[in-house]
Amino acid sequence: MSALGQRPMCQDTGIVNVFVEVGMDVTWEAELSLEDMINEGVRQAYTSSDNPLRASIVEDPLFARTNTKDNTPAVIHMKVVKGNTVDFIVAAKGCGSENKAKFSVLQPDDNVSDWVLKTIPTMGAGWCPPGIIGIGVGGTAEKAMLMAKQSLMDPINITEVAQKTNPTKVEQLRLDLMDKINDLGIGAQGLGGLTTVLDVKIQDYPTHAASQPVAMIPNCAATRHLHFSMDGSGVAELPEVDMSIYPDLEMDYSQYKQVDLNSLTREQMGDWNIGDTLLLTGTIITGRDAAHSRLKQMLDNGEGLPKGVDFNNKFIYYVGPVDAVGDEVIGPAGPTTATRMDKFTDMMLENTNILGMIGKAERGQSTIQSIKKHKASYLIAVGGAAYLISKSIKSAKKIAFEEMGMEAIYELEVKDMPVTVAVDSEGHNIHSIFQNVQVISD
Repeated sequence: MSALGQRPMCQDTGIVNVFVEVGMDVTWEAELSLEDMINEGVRQAYTSSDNPLRASIVEDPLFARTNTKDNTPAVIHMKVVKGNTVDFIVAAKGCGSENKAKFSVLQPDDNVSDWVLKTIPTMGAGWCPPGIIGIGVGGTAEKAMLMAKQSLMDPINITEVAQKTNPTKVEQLRLDLMDKINDLGIGAQGLGGLTTVLDVKIQDYPTHAASQPVAMIPNCAATRHLHFSMDGSGVAELPEVDMSIYPDLEMDYSQYKQVDLNSLTREQMGDWNIGDTLLLTGTIITGRDAAHSRLKQMLDNGEGLPKGVDFNNKFIYYVGPVDAVGDEVIGPAGPTTATRMDKFTDMMLENTNILGMIGKAERGQSTIQSIKKHKASYLIAVGGAAYLISKSIKSAKKIAFEEMGMEAIYELEVKDMPVTVAVDSEGHNIHSIFQNVQVISD
């Protein structure tokens, strides 16, 4: 659907990561620096009227956190090499996966595999598995992190590696880690299953004899990066999507329960069990991190809710959609990681009479207890399937905080929006695999 519609599969096209190798023989005819040229490219791409992407970057990160409105600046890594071309890798990295990055300095004789297998469960499901794990070992702290990120740009080739008769030690470690990570049973979206990772990448570098820096960064299911080269002869050639590789699929909704949100009661929600698949029809109100923070401030100050915002007997959807183009009602509108909203959930349940929440990934224990106390529910939409979900949204209007961009509050009218019950009104939790793990929210 995304390839045919030329719209992002997931709305979080995030921070632009750019790796550039500049040939030593390259000469430039430009008034801008290479960094400025790259950022101008990002600006034009993200604000294209034909296919605008979500502006996710905020400047003054310590204080004002003001959206730059064009997704600049990119995070750029440059390297000067032999040759007369400029080679690029450009990645649009969402923060559901980026925020799960891990780093540690192990003892020289510590086992990296043990650290990885201990750390993976603490990442929860917010990184939208199944995906890829990138690992950097050695160098210094920043070198290990850079290697972990850059390894994610390599082709998925674990199948070819597995067929080798004499794999290297690093390749054997990749195979071993992939098997052991998948044996953890985390599965797609953290719902359990055989496949948590599709590949494990490892880069290493010489390091100090007294040190073993290790970094690990996951890439989500929507792993997006583009490789191209420029030689001065004109516009770079980019790969075209080969639609023949996609199978013909049809959604099977036969096991889904139809739910009318506009007449739903807490008593009816009491019949839901974790794992139930639902098709939601009716009115949903949205709200993300900054909106929750502002709502809290207003409630604390006795101002009440913003004019026109009514959460009573409704679900709140944790989403920051892409702006609509053409005849779209709304752009890709997939769930963000619900764990970040845990600190606001009790406030919302106590003060707004919401029936429940829609997001992705697991909730903390205190949040689950609050959901049980208020006989609410937590539903999950498939992380990364933002373009699919947007097709179930039939109308959308901003009703508060419009100046906050993607953090604005929308009122959505949905028809047959597919979700799964993750925490029911009795506090049963589908992500129980993480119940005894301290989850660091993204």
